This record gives sequence, C-alpha cells and structure tokens, in this order.
Amino acid sequence: MPRFLPITRDGLVDQVVRRVLVSHTHTVIAVEGADAAEPATLAAEVATALRHIGRSADVVSLHDYVRPAALRMEFGRTDEMSYRTAWFDYAALRREVVDALRHHDRWLPALWDEATDRSARVPIRTALPVTTILIAGPMLAGRHLDADLTLRLDMSDAALRRTTPPETEWTIAALLRHDRENPYSPTFFVRWDHPGRPALRIDEDSAG
Repeated sequence: MPRFLPITRDGLVDQVVRRVLVSHTHTVIAVEGADAAEPATLAAEVATALRHIGRSADVVSLHDYVRPAALRMEFGRTDEMSYRTAWFDYAALRREVVDALRHHDRWLPALWDEATDRSARVPIRTALPVTTILIAGPMLAGRHLDADLTLRLDMSDAALRRTTPPETEWTIAALLRHDRENPYSPTFFVRWDHPGRPALRIDEDSAG
C-alpha cells in the first residue's frame, strides 16, 4: 500500500535529478499536471538544477504544441471532448521531441504559437550529449510519449476548482475524466493540492 511523505519542492527536484544522473543517454521526463498545477514551472526548476551540475536540460511546454484554433475550437471554445482529444498535438510532440531527440539528437522546442494562432517558427535545436528534455502539461498519460521518467502533480477536484481561473473552469471535467480513463503508476506521484507543501507517494514494498 502506498503512503505519502511530506517533501519540499527542492527535495522533489533533487530526487528527480538523482534519477536523471544515473542515465548516460538522453532522458525524456513527462511532468504531468493541470495548468493550475503549473507543471512547466516545476519542470523549469528541474532543468535549472540539472544545468547547474553540468547537464544539458530544457523544457517543452505542451501549450507550444497546440493544434490550430480552427481544429481546437471546431465544436466551440469550451467543448470538453475537444480539450481531451483535439486541443494538443501529442503525436507531433512524440515525433518532433521524443523520437527526434533519441534518434537524431535534436528536437523542436515549439510547433504552434497559441496566442497568435500561427506556426511558432522556432529553429530545431541540436542536442548536446546526454540531454534531458522535460515535457510539461496536462493529460500526458496514455499519449504514447514513452517517457523515461514520469512525474505526476496530482490535484483533487476541490483543489482544481479552487485554483483554476473562472474562464478555464470548463477544462476541469475533461481533466478528471482523462485521469479516470488513463490510470498509471508514474515514477513520482506527488500530491499537489498545496504546491508549497507537496507530499511524495512512497510504495511500501520499496520504502524499506
């Protein structure tokens, strides 16, 4: 049975960094969490910590891999099904980041500019040896990203409703349904209702 231990943000970052350091090849980390959890912020903290010790690391936000607005909003601006199935281009993320990094030593930081609804037009980056890419965003589970490590920032229904801006509250039902339909065991499962006081799940059979 799992149990949860309080941990600081710095402590969580340190645990992720330790897991990365045992690898001598490129590493892909999926940092999954609702926008309210700000997964890209934590991913950036991990990337910064890795760079401080001489490892190449960068963050790719799922919001830089949205589909064009005509596809995202074909059935309206607040359609739950569209948010789960048509909002983000997970296939392109796998192709242009995960596979490109592993097979071609390069990756595309962004595909589409969500604000301007145009191509991001950013250059492809060449990966240095042993590069870590952290992919951050919602609903990453079940998308065949084949990440080496997964970090889940888990928020309860109540926490989501407390922290999600009114204009995006319509996404909560989609997030909760996706979680129900895509259960998995991440490398790091973190209770994130209060980001200043996270708790890390520890499996009894591996806790010593």
